[in-house]
Amino acid sequence: MSEVGNSARWLAVSALAKIKDGAYSNLQLNQLINQHSMDRRDINLLTNMVYGVIQHRLTLEYWLKPFVRHPHQLDPWVHELLLSALYQWQYLDKIPKRAVFNETIEIAKVKGHPGIRRFVTGVLHEMDRRGLPDFSAIENPDERLSITYSMPIWLIEELRRQLGADKMQQLIASLNQPAKQSLRVNTAMTDVAGVTTVLTDEGLDVEASQVSPVGIIVNEGQAINTSAMKYGMFTIQDESAQLVVPALNVQPNDLVLDACAAPGGKTTQIAANLDVDQGGQVVALDIHAPKVRLIGKNAARMNVADRVAATELDARKAEAEFGEAHFDKILVDAPCSGLGLIRRKPEIRYEKSLQDSLNLQKVQLSILTAVAPTLKKGGIMTYSTCTILEQENQQVVKAFLADHPDFELVKTPTANQLKADRTDKTLSIYPDDYLSDGFFIACLRKK
Repeated sequence: MSEVGNSARWLAVSALAKIKDGAYSNLQLNQLINQHSMDRRDINLLTNMVYGVIQHRLTLEYWLKPFVRHPHQLDPWVHELLLSALYQWQYLDKIPKRAVFNETIEIAKVKGHPGIRRFVTGVLHEMDRRGLPDFSAIENPDERLSITYSMPIWLIEELRRQLGADKMQQLIASLNQPAKQSLRVNTAMTDVAGVTTVLTDEGLDVEASQVSPVGIIVNEGQAINTSAMKYGMFTIQDESAQLVVPALNVQPNDLVLDACAAPGGKTTQIAANLDVDQGGQVVALDIHAPKVRLIGKNAARMNVADRVAATELDARKAEAEFGEAHFDKILVDAPCSGLGLIRRKPEIRYEKSLQDSLNLQKVQLSILTAVAPTLKKGGIMTYSTCTILEQENQQVVKAFLADHPDFELVKTPTANQLKADRTDKTLSIYPDDYLSDGFFIACLRKK
């Protein structure tokens, strides 16, 4: 393959064309990084371009539109090549425009035929000559917000209705910032100070999380390549996600059900609080055998496998399997639309609809209803999602409580007293609050 065919820019364009066709961005990137020997600088450029073009797609399409008469007739890779050129030109200050244009034209020349090279050259020079269209030309204010922040209009309207105009705009503006690299310390093995020392010795720049008492933020370096990762001293987990398990207040001798457990991040966090000698165990469910194996693999890496029973089972069959009043604590980290993860999975914004949330609401409620009888009296059932819409959050809890008078809502605790002055007993973390993922946590106590 030519040098152009191995370049970070070409690999980004290739990945973007596949992602537009339904592939997942994170899986595509991992595959390309594993298949090609690239230095750290090229990996960073590849990652930045793929996520950047997806994040800003509606903006980039708006800029491109006046210069391409029939965009749908273009080969997908040519279309993505032009968007990636626009992204580099407008968002990557350290790359000169001349370098962006030259590289883009070179890729068109090597990958296409002379006609494609001439077309791409003409579009780039025309954009440079005429300038890009301004957002102020968009009359409809919601459409203007949609193009400016590259967010679907339905999500803008729904967030405004639920949170107010100011909070909505602050939230969507924050979603195009890069996601933090956050770790959760494995307290079964070590503590924050111990992991900080090891990572610092390996050349990483890290700091303690302000959100989670067991969290670490990596400012510089790749934690996934360290010996501390290999030996299970930490796992990669967002700060908001780390708040869910502490809300359960797991005791060393508890029998805990993790109803929707794969890939096992929260399972291993529960397990770190258990003592196998006192009978502590977490039963971790998933309906797919490969995912059950993944839970087991993660438990082994984190050195807590002796406390984890990874089980292939639909959570909605829990009562038939375990009987009534079996568990001390239950976690339902429910399947959801994932709209709180837009920073990490930018394509979610274009794939989801309000109807998806309403459909998921039924699934979420059915899981809560199915596992509720297996909780002992006085036990806590924590319900969490990584989404930011009330349809999957507050409305699910409200509907569950209406049908289950034997349960009551108690205030979700956090060690760092997050949003301590809130009036809601549930905890909603929005992506702009701490620049972590959006998350919802509710604690339901069986009377």
